[in-house]
Amino acid sequence: MRRKTFLKIVELQTEQAERHLNEVRSIHREMRAFKHDYHNHLQTLRGHIASGDIARALGYIDELDARLKSVDTLIKTGNVSADAILSSKIAQAKAAGIAVTVKANIPDVMALSDVELSIVLGNLLDNAIEACALARGERFIRLFIAVKGSMLYFSMLNSAAEKQIKRGSLFRTRKAGLHGFGLKRAQSIIEEHGGWIKYNSEDGAFTTEFLVPTGE
Repeated sequence: MRRKTFLKIVELQTEQAERHLNEVRSIHREMRAFKHDYHNHLQTLRGHIASGDIARALGYIDELDARLKSVDTLIKTGNVSADAILSSKIAQAKAAGIAVTVKANIPDVMALSDVELSIVLGNLLDNAIEACALARGERFIRLFIAVKGSMLYFSMLNSAAEKQIKRGSLFRTRKAGLHGFGLKRAQSIIEEHGGWIKYNSEDGAFTTEFLVPTGE
């Protein structure tokens, strides 16, 4: 039963990751179109200003600004897949009142597939957001991702409640039924690509680190 549940979670997460990727690809297409039209926008503004119609020029600028904000992403790491999932999860965290700090630089091409990368990052951020919701006092997520040699290094510290008890490779959490499956899923993907991942739970904080080959 546990294996069946785990496989169902894998299927659902894969579908979710693919939706995130399609969304961010659509955003990038819109951004490229906006940049392509940049010269035309400048010419239109120049025309309004030359004719003395300042109000119309300002209105045009406001419209362009609104369009740009609607397609811009929160996070730009250098990897479209990472941009998609991190932007989504960080927006979710901030909406829940969690203070988030991010420094991330990720190669555009990785040994992990786009879907695998999205699943790993999504699961780890989901766990951090859930832990913050149970934390007493300050709620925060501090995330650092960078390339070290031929490896991608990931480090995250987030607030949490009391120390979690580890049973085998899973942590016992307050979420009914799905005790640490997200962490196990991330671990299995990282290890499949020759990397390692470790978790550490203490009173008030939870840390996650992993190293995985970039594939270069």
